[in-house]
Amino acid sequence: MDIDISPLIENWQFILTGLGFTLALSALSIALGAAIGLVGGVLRTYGGKLLDSAIGLYVDVVRSIPVLAILVWTYFAFPLVIGESLTPFSGGVLALGVHLGAYITETIRAGLTSIRPGQMRAALALGMSRFEAIRTIILPQALIRMLPPLGSLIVIAVKDSAIASVIAVPELLRQSQVLAGKTFRPFEIYTAAMLIYFLICYPTARTIDRVYRRLGVLGAS
Repeated sequence: MDIDISPLIENWQFILTGLGFTLALSALSIALGAAIGLVGGVLRTYGGKLLDSAIGLYVDVVRSIPVLAILVWTYFAFPLVIGESLTPFSGGVLALGVHLGAYITETIRAGLTSIRPGQMRAALALGMSRFEAIRTIILPQALIRMLPPLGSLIVIAVKDSAIASVIAVPELLRQSQVLAGKTFRPFEIYTAAMLIYFLICYPTARTIDRVYRRLGVLGAS
């Protein structure tokens, strides 16, 4: 098999555009998922039985549906509910963020419940409000404990961004598909795409692991 990388060299700007969309889509969906997960995790842990049940239902529903189905529904069906159309990019961010948020919610809930209850009681006894205790004492320790699973979820979010190609978001995989169809060099182009995903995800995972090894002792309680 002959290997020809000239299509990659000649079309590097086309690939770079896809990489930019991948990074933007990943960053925004992670930010949305983190916001949902933080609020959901805290409310599910400390918000009482009603909120726990309601947020638990959201988590169970989202985790029971394939992310591809959520993505397609969000882009094609959700606009019928709100009466406004979504761009492929905004639909991708919304779908991937809501999907990721369910997993981050459970990760944060697990981290919060891993902190000994005595710390909350001590904070309340010192006159702190429940919100202050969570923000300054409980959550910082829990976040350190949650670094490994959160790191895995971040890597998964970057890889899941490739699924947005089905709704024509011009991210890396979509651009690779278009270029492979034009140049008839799928081996070189898809191999390059895989390498780019690796160069994004592997350093991210290793960096988070290194941070956790340095800070892990601070999460002990």
